[in-house]
Amino acid sequence: MRTSAAGNRPKTGPQPRPQRQTSQPLAGRSSRSAWVPEHGFTLVELLVVMAIMAIGSAGVVFALRDSAATQLEREALRLSALLDSARAQSRATGQGVRWRPVEGGFRFEGLGAGTLPDRWLSGETQVQGTPVLVLGPEPILPPQAVVLTSTLAPGRPMAVSTDGIRPFRVGTPP
Repeated sequence: MRTSAAGNRPKTGPQPRPQRQTSQPLAGRSSRSAWVPEHGFTLVELLVVMAIMAIGSAGVVFALRDSAATQLEREALRLSALLDSARAQSRATGQGVRWRPVEGGFRFEGLGAGTLPDRWLSGETQVQGTPVLVLGPEPILPPQAVVLTSTLAPGRPMAVSTDGIRPFRVGTPP
């Protein structure tokens, strides 16, 4: 028993036990006491990390999305703009302009050389058949269409068409 300094009387009541600073469980005890820190992660922490990883990987997937179908759509939109430009130039100059596909690209007949691009952006782009589009100088043209395909995505063609009055538009072939 411990005695106090005043009068050599024994102290009564439970004495506080000194706490050990350890991160390991106490030897001989079946459960961890409240002052021993836990190891590992909680379920909530793991779920938060997994959600952050899922959002990040989804962002990467959308950023890297540049499939053959997207390239073909880009080619079709570009061709649509070029055809509308050639049509406007034909009406402005009064000269007839024709578009036709050639090996590795296309040709605008009736415009000066180098006026408009004549190559595809992608070497895999192809034209179905051998269409010839008449782009002017008449303000109203017959309905026309050209179908583009890609060797990388052969089952997903894109059509560039006009009803003869409106500008060229991109869509799926009929």
